[in-house]
Amino acid sequence: MRYMSSYEDILKPSSSALIVWDVQNMLVQGIFNREEFMNSLNKLISSARSSNVPIFYTKITPLPDRFESPARKFILSRWGSRGSWGQDPSLYELAVKPEKNEIVINKNTASIFVGTNFELMVRNAGITTLVFTGIATEIGVESSARDAFNLGFYPIIAEDAVSSYDKEAHERSLANMRKMFIVMKSEDIINYWKRLK
Repeated sequence: MRYMSSYEDILKPSSSALIVWDVQNMLVQGIFNREEFMNSLNKLISSARSSNVPIFYTKITPLPDRFESPARKFILSRWGSRGSWGQDPSLYELAVKPEKNEIVINKNTASIFVGTNFELMVRNAGITTLVFTGIATEIGVESSARDAFNLGFYPIIAEDAVSSYDKEAHERSLANMRKMFIVMKSEDIINYWKRLK
């Protein structure tokens, strides 16, 4: 991966991908800024499509109970959330609809890199910049952005297209990520993609 010294280098559509993290119906229902979030996210998706930026959607996909991580089961039981998903399959469905050439990654952890072929795919495609959107900011978005950075990618956080059910945790996470990554408004990302495509 070559060194990039400007946003123009980093945000070239030809070397960027958009990550739509866990935008599933159950999670969207509980976030604090649903309307702003969905509006910003839909604009970014539309811009990525018109700029030929690949889009990857992730979906929480629990393992069969026997094979699920005991640590994850313990934490989810403390949150009171385990089990409620399994009762209604529509809750797992994405709140935005991928198009034919877009990739949906079923995953079991809070990192896009753990237990998936994501890194292999983006490296094969020459992608160096990962634009993160989705739910929850302080969980999967931040975990995946940290892993991306540690693996040599350029993580970009679309600050108005990430969210959480916990506004304070969301804001703390954005403050953390501003110290290490590029955090910018979705409109700014869209403007770079328009200029550089």
